[in-house]
Amino acid sequence: MIKTVEFKNYKSSVYEILDLLNAEKTFSKQKNILIKPNLVNDSPFPVTTPYECCEAIVSFLREKTNATIVIAEGCGDPTYETSEIFEILGFDKISKKYDVPLIDLNHEPLIRKNNNNCSEFPEVYLPLVAFSNYIISVPVLKAHSLSGITGTLKNMVGFAPPKYFSETGSIWRKSRFHNNIHQAILDLNSYVTPDFSLMDATVGLADYHLGGSTCSPTVNKLIAGFDATAVDRKAADFLGIDYRTIGHLS
Repeated sequence: MIKTVEFKNYKSSVYEILDLLNAEKTFSKQKNILIKPNLVNDSPFPVTTPYECCEAIVSFLREKTNATIVIAEGCGDPTYETSEIFEILGFDKISKKYDVPLIDLNHEPLIRKNNNNCSEFPEVYLPLVAFSNYIISVPVLKAHSLSGITGTLKNMVGFAPPKYFSETGSIWRKSRFHNNIHQAILDLNSYVTPDFSLMDATVGLADYHLGGSTCSPTVNKLIAGFDATAVDRKAADFLGIDYRTIGHLS
């Protein structure tokens, strides 16, 4: 089940959609919660997740749970470390206000995983924190030049360590995903996938994930749910894309 709400402001709208989904019941059972924004580079919203959206989620979790909370990302930009992007985009404000650690997934201790059913990644190395935390994915609504859309499933690319997911000759830190991207997204999500997703669809990038035109009119919605694929399918609908034409959603 997923829900959508009209956006008013981050705190009231985030609380509204979480209440509609009775998220407190599930969240309150968790000991460790990892919030995963989409901070692909240092560009501001709507290219990246606004810190205000994540702050509202942190506020809700602090009120409703006793969980340990972290915010984690591993950027793909070759010119910045994730710690720098956290600061540029204001996530240090959440860290200081709520005493929430900011984790750079590109430099976390790794664990080896195997799945022979995965054609692209039958063996992977992924951060240990991906397997010791309840994952709340917080992407933004965007079309993507290679994958059709970049939603909550593709947001898991941030967990991929550059040491194992960059290719010779490419400056992009996660360039292995550019080959057979839909299957690569599916394979990755067979190892680590969101437990809950809350997408900021207040604006929406209509053409391209790193810029370009915004949706007109703006979508002005939040989308959330426990089913990551359903959230992304709804996001495709808001972008005017038939999800059945998107390999990792069909």
